[in-house]
Amino acid sequence: MLMRYEAPGDIGAIHDLTSIAFAPMPYSEGTEAEIIRRLRASGDLAISLVAEDEGEILGHVAFSPVTINDVQDGWFGLGPISVKPERQRQGIGKALIVRGLELLKERGATGCALIGNPEIYSRVGFSSDGQLMYLDLDKRLVQRIVFHGPTPSGMLQFSPAFETPNPT
Repeated sequence: MLMRYEAPGDIGAIHDLTSIAFAPMPYSEGTEAEIIRRLRASGDLAISLVAEDEGEILGHVAFSPVTINDVQDGWFGLGPISVKPERQRQGIGKALIVRGLELLKERGATGCALIGNPEIYSRVGFSSDGQLMYLDLDKRLVQRIVFHGPTPSGMLQFSPAFETPNPT
């Protein structure tokens, strides 16, 4: 399996993969594929990696800048992340996350945050001490991994691409 940066020809496949992967998820509002499109359009898609096997895209992960207490101090958010449903639980998502974190470190990032299941993301080094918050979510779901510097505390804010546009 090859892990690489997305190419222009991958955009449609990434959109379809993301839509299919999130469709059965009870917590999904079905906006993840559109979030990636908006991240790309706004220039906030800092890292976009795909996992490919024999020309087929099996997984995708996005990283974008985040702020903590309205300050962007080298922090990034992980997500959305998608793996083809029939290929889930085979290590593809983990491999994409690990590679993305390596690339963030190489770029001098301070750390990475996400909203997700602690049982899953602790396997790649994420944790929560309850000091990082996002909206009114359970603080255990708001996780981070610090590459260097102090452990952050305060309110996490993702790119505006994550905000659901109001219907007009």
